Amino acid sequence: MAAASDDEIDLGISLEKVATIVDQARAVQGDEEAELGAAADDGGDDTEEAGPDDVTEDTLRAYITELNDDEQAALIALCWVGRGDYEAGEWDEAVGLAAERNDGRDAADYLLGIDNLGDLLSEGVAAFGLSLEEIER
Repeated sequence: MAAASDDEIDLGISLEKVATIVDQARAVQGDEEAELGAAADDGGDDTEEAGPDDVTEDTLRAYITELNDDEQAALIALCWVGRGDYEAGEWDEAVGLAAERNDGRDAADYLLGIDNLGDLLSEGVAAFGLSLEEIER
């Protein structure tokens, strides 16, 4: 099956941005992949992937803060879909509530307070039949 593009389903945020946030969140929150990458650092010059030291919470916070309000609401809604609070078919409702909740608040603080943020966002995207695996970063 060919990968769907974000033109087919309008999430309100590009898959490239979501993929970047997923990668950074996993590095910051220290998921298993990031920990495995850190363990490989014992050898010295193994630089296949960026390690957790290359991304800080401040970097991720700044990236999320630079997104527009619609993109921030979409990120929150994707997290909720990934967590199972909403189904893909309830997307408009989830985005609407996320926009209301985010009005005047700091989306980065909210999102960075969620454990496994990267995994939840990835699962949220998957609920729409999309994948972040083939997305250029």
